[in-house]
Amino acid sequence: MKDASISLASELAGALVGIGAGSIRSILLYGSHVLGANPDRHSAVDFVVIVDEYRAFYAALNEAGELHRPTWLLSFMAGFLPPNAIAFAPDDGRNGIAKCIIVSRFHLERALGPDPPDHFLLGRLVQKVGPVYSVTVEDAEWVEQQLASARHGVLEWMKPYLDGPIDAERLGRRMLEVCYGGEIRPESRQRANRIFESQAGHFREHFGLVLARGAERGVLVESIHHEADRTRALATYELARPASAASRRKWRRHFRKSKARATARWFKHMATFANWLPYVVRKVERHRGERIELTALERRLPLIFLWPRAIKVLLTRPPKELSR
Repeated sequence: MKDASISLASELAGALVGIGAGSIRSILLYGSHVLGANPDRHSAVDFVVIVDEYRAFYAALNEAGELHRPTWLLSFMAGFLPPNAIAFAPDDGRNGIAKCIIVSRFHLERALGPDPPDHFLLGRLVQKVGPVYSVTVEDAEWVEQQLASARHGVLEWMKPYLDGPIDAERLGRRMLEVCYGGEIRPESRQRANRIFESQAGHFREHFGLVLARGAERGVLVESIHHEADRTRALATYELARPASAASRRKWRRHFRKSKARATARWFKHMATFANWLPYVVRKVERHRGERIELTALERRLPLIFLWPRAIKVLLTRPPKELSR
């Protein structure tokens, strides 16, 4: 993480904690700023904000004039397709904007557990994240326990998608391909590969332990190729037995359901995320490398008139990731 990203994330997190009036337990940084994956000066900082209780958090932000949505609405919607996404832009965004995923401890534990309702949080938080704030040491330890448990669960839901020898890097790369395929996204088809390259060290560090534990449990066996070549830097494994038909059906249903829930969540984000349209336009411009000019009708009634453009963007994703 570059110094500029660290400074920006720290400033925004500090401002959010100050306004949150004791309702925030922990904040995690994820996404392009922690990965160094093409963020620019307009890129939002991505936070996962873990709270004690939704209403207290939203009431505190409304009291400070930073929410721009009714407290009752955000509190009510927190229980439907959690988590909520909000924009935090102190001083009208002059010093940066944070896209905040707001989640309670209960919903986070469920999302990272063995039977998650969808892959929205799980797919993001098994990747590299940066702890930015915790109110106590115990909170920081609890968050790390949840993240470690989620990482060690990767092998269970990835078994139907593994074929042939794997090492920590191959598992990380394949996992990103599966997760990116589980959402409709505007980025290039090479985005998963770019994201892998920006955090290969994270996968080597953590997924090596995942694979070693899988071998201890009999899920994996050390690859014959690795046994014959001890000079390899990374241990290589193979599945002890292919994923069962029931497991394949379960996780394919899970990703179909997850994609449907992620798509439905777009409409929720439109209600919870202030000024969502300029944010989405800027994000698409950044990933496509082209200027987007909306018509007056698209700006005024996006839910009616923006769909043709949105469909075109999704169907014409650039084949390659832009570099800066």
